[in-house]
Amino acid sequence: MEKERDHYVGGERDPFKGDPNFMTSLARGLEVIQAFTPQRRVLSISQISQKTGIPRAAVRRCLYTLGKLGFVYAEDGKNFQLRPRILSLGHAWLASTPLAKSAQPVLRQLSEMLNESCSIAILDGDDILYIARASSSRIMTIDLDIGSRLPAWSTSMGRVLLSHLPEEQLNDTLARATMIRYTSQTLGSVSELKEELKQVHQQGYALNDQELEMGLRSIAVPLFNSQGGVEAALNVGVHAGQVSAQELRERVLPQLQAAAQELSLLIP
Repeated sequence: MEKERDHYVGGERDPFKGDPNFMTSLARGLEVIQAFTPQRRVLSISQISQKTGIPRAAVRRCLYTLGKLGFVYAEDGKNFQLRPRILSLGHAWLASTPLAKSAQPVLRQLSEMLNESCSIAILDGDDILYIARASSSRIMTIDLDIGSRLPAWSTSMGRVLLSHLPEEQLNDTLARATMIRYTSQTLGSVSELKEELKQVHQQGYALNDQELEMGLRSIAVPLFNSQGGVEAALNVGVHAGQVSAQELRERVLPQLQAAAQELSLLIP
């Protein structure tokens, strides 16, 4: 389910070409870092170059610099992986974000009450970014944790967040979406997705019924800031064989909405 991202620093897709204030070397370094994922923890120079579109010579210089700064290493000199120091890049943001910092007790309480996994995510580009999570059990074949990313269009939290975007921004986002058929139940077109997003906005929640992975159902609601804007989304994920879609709406949704009201008080 790993989603390939458009790179920012090479070829015709570079939107910053000609901008004298844009630091291409810094952008390349960040793109090299983002090439590593839970599914691809170890990468060679060639693999990073192929994934990002950055020339191999530039990738090598980026890795050399990141290695000297303690962010990556390669035992054999060829296959690189991130070092724990990389966590410092995101720690400052998480520590300074009231929701990410304060939501964990509410998430744990909700998870224990429902005996299910609960998460909070924000919209970051075309993806959702997990900023808090309480897991009761592993219900997906991929690991999800704080910092994990998934395509927004294919997730319950993502659809909640997309449904509150201004129309022009939503159209731009959906125009970039790669509608991968993850399961036989995945929505197959942008037009279907737009109709789904209208319904999500009207009803105030999104229910994803095995569209991202067979056996996984999830339901999500928005988290509002003090100005009434949607800041993040909260969801509960369940085993499809244990919890029906009807039970999600009737039993889980009211408790999810109550938790969302409490969490929204933490958002300025």
